[in-house]
Amino acid sequence: MLRKKLTALIMLGMCLIIAGCAKEQSVSLPEDIPDFVKVGDFESIDWDQKAVMFGDSGIIGNENKSGVIGAGMPSLNGQKWMWHLWENNDPVGKELTIVGFHKETKSVHPILMTGWSLQLGGENNGADAHAPSSVQFPEQGEWAILLYVDEKLFDILIYDINE
Repeated sequence: MLRKKLTALIMLGMCLIIAGCAKEQSVSLPEDIPDFVKVGDFESIDWDQKAVMFGDSGIIGNENKSGVIGAGMPSLNGQKWMWHLWENNDPVGKELTIVGFHKETKSVHPILMTGWSLQLGGENNGADAHAPSSVQFPEQGEWAILLYVDEKLFDILIYDINE
């Protein structure tokens, strides 16, 4: 009886040691990512707040904050997306940085085919600012798209990207 209890305690202790040593996969940032993007930004992602369709233009995003025309049929082969932002004073010429974060692999990627950032244009489809782009996702799955305007986190969009 004592031997069984001792064996159970040893097994429990080993499990606790293994669990304590097991690290959760952490986020590592690509070397070329803009320096204002921080690992802590990814901790604020609410994966339950999925992007939704709103308005008459087929925009999918967070209503009255940000959204995309083109996200309704996402593809791994590349496609055109039109970004729309609200609540943005004097947006013309500001820099929009777009960072993709894959939920399962915890990997960070540029999804713009031209790099990390582009310039915002003026009003379009009721939004305060817009910007056309070409995007490509490296793999399917659930993605958080972090939007930065002038080096500040502006919004996070959650999309399921499947071919």
